[in-house]
Amino acid sequence: MAAKLKTGDKVVVLAGKDKGKTGTISSVDRKTGKAVVEGVNMAVRHTRQSPQSQGGRIPKALPIDLSNLAMLDKNGKATRVGFRVEEGKKVRYAKTTGDVIDA
Repeated sequence: MAAKLKTGDKVVVLAGKDKGKTGTISSVDRKTGKAVVEGVNMAVRHTRQSPQSQGGRIPKALPIDLSNLAMLDKNGKATRVGFRVEEGKKVRYAKTTGDVIDA
């Protein structure tokens, strides 16, 4: 299946404890269908002190399912992503405005 959401996209969370929050996708795992969004779905990881690191409670962003994310269009509203061919090249576009996302 084509990549509707990619690393670097601005997204909004549609469901879950962080519903309504926005952020940028830092990584996507196609196999599990999940993405890590900066500042969303945070958990605290307790780490032991070692000679290399301080240790303590470190906040970490956990993966969130792609079905719970929607792309933000230029107006700041959630939009679905579609595909079309322009000048012989397949491009993504926002279905609300019709604007091309990546040229």
